[in-house]
Amino acid sequence: MNYISTRGGDIRYPSAMAIKLGIAPDGGLFIPETIPEVTLDQIRSLAGKTYVERAVSILALFLTDYTRDELRDYASAAYAEEKFGPDPAPLAQLNKYNNKDFMLELWHGPTAAFKDMALQLLPHLMTAAIRKTGETSQVCILTATSGDTGKAALEGFSDVEGTQVIVFYPSKGVSEIQRLQMVTTEGANCHVLAVEGSFDDAQSGVKNIFNDKSLAEDLEGKGVLLSSANSINWGRLAPQIVYYFSAYADLLAREKIEPGEKINIVVPTGNFGNILAAWYARAMGLPVNKLICASNKNKVLSDFIRSGTYDRRREFFKTNTPSMDILISSNLERLLFELTGRKADIIRDWMDKLQKEGAYTVDPSTLRALQDVFVGGFADDFGTTKTIREVYDRTDHLIDTHTAVGFNVYSRYAQRSGDNSCVIFVSTASPFKFGASVSDALFGNGYSRGRSEEVLLNELSGESGLEIPAPLKDLSLREVRHEKTIERDQMKQAILEILS
Repeated sequence: MNYISTRGGDIRYPSAMAIKLGIAPDGGLFIPETIPEVTLDQIRSLAGKTYVERAVSILALFLTDYTRDELRDYASAAYAEEKFGPDPAPLAQLNKYNNKDFMLELWHGPTAAFKDMALQLLPHLMTAAIRKTGETSQVCILTATSGDTGKAALEGFSDVEGTQVIVFYPSKGVSEIQRLQMVTTEGANCHVLAVEGSFDDAQSGVKNIFNDKSLAEDLEGKGVLLSSANSINWGRLAPQIVYYFSAYADLLAREKIEPGEKINIVVPTGNFGNILAAWYARAMGLPVNKLICASNKNKVLSDFIRSGTYDRRREFFKTNTPSMDILISSNLERLLFELTGRKADIIRDWMDKLQKEGAYTVDPSTLRALQDVFVGGFADDFGTTKTIREVYDRTDHLIDTHTAVGFNVYSRYAQRSGDNSCVIFVSTASPFKFGASVSDALFGNGYSRGRSEEVLLNELSGESGLEIPAPLKDLSLREVRHEKTIERDQMKQAILEILS
């Protein structure tokens, strides 16, 4: 399988090269030259396999530079029981008397967020890609994070030989636990910097750095190659496709659906990578009816799906779902490339307008193709908080704020559409990662004020009966190792200082 850029060109890149580079040299995103097909019989066969075996079956279709034995070794190490428990991506039935509603829990990994599902595997894929492509330079993993990707990247690449990892996060745009997870990170090759501004500022800064030819030449002279751990890297996206097939296989194994029965998937969405992985699974043959794109008050995606106009020229809100506080959803470029019949000239024009003018409008046929699959909706902080309590009262399942946005949006879609399909709610983070907001939802508005994170987590554990994830325990007692805050225009200089 070779990879092409969403911005065009005739160059085909092997999968190892696409993973090593992260972003295409022309500034576009890598996508597979063709989308592999998976038959219903192949999907049915996954029902009797372990998660590692399912991962190998799907990843082997995309990562053809890697042998199945290599993929099996990497997946076995990435999803080991000591990291994820007995099931890396368990599918929970919300009510034993209701065979329609399920929740895919993707937060059982080392950082208690769904990013672990890919970022425990990516270091294995990356180091192999370096070896397979004959790369002799040190690889610097450059990442912007809205809260979860950063720690997951740091955890995955910590002390990995031949790599450095630099994470930029918005200084006031993550939860306290997310911040503590990052700034207490150990690892001689790990570097964390707060950026004054929003996630979009950090992400735009990282993109500009990748497109800076003079910087690339300077770093090349120092023996350094830049790559990414964000979902702009196909090595991040491919492992996410796996868990959608795995969830469907679990439904088949439990005889909750008939083979070929279409399901709905609800995804809390910010940078569009997680829901894009679901779209690719659908394009490969997974029986999916609708993909519900659930946004917070920064509802640029919800508005886009409704109107066909993507407009980032709007007020930016800091919400109780900080990982979704995003106005520029990078992975949407990949979807639009696919929906337009892979017309790179159109994509270049739209992305150029987004950068220079702040908005673009897609043509009617692209909008119809988008609306045929995607349903958009949003929830504000009040609706999110209310939903956490409602879901807990109704199902005894405690959910985080981001997952609650998905439940909130879907409840309104189901009411107005009458859609009675089996539905999978994607749960993207442990409720303990957002202890203050979840406590306020359960115990009353303002309850968290004046209480420490440790107190809140212990109270949530006592109320719900859930164990506090080990990585989140006693974070405030750990040594702070990364205290630097920079302005958004200092990111390039910070990288040069770190790598000098």
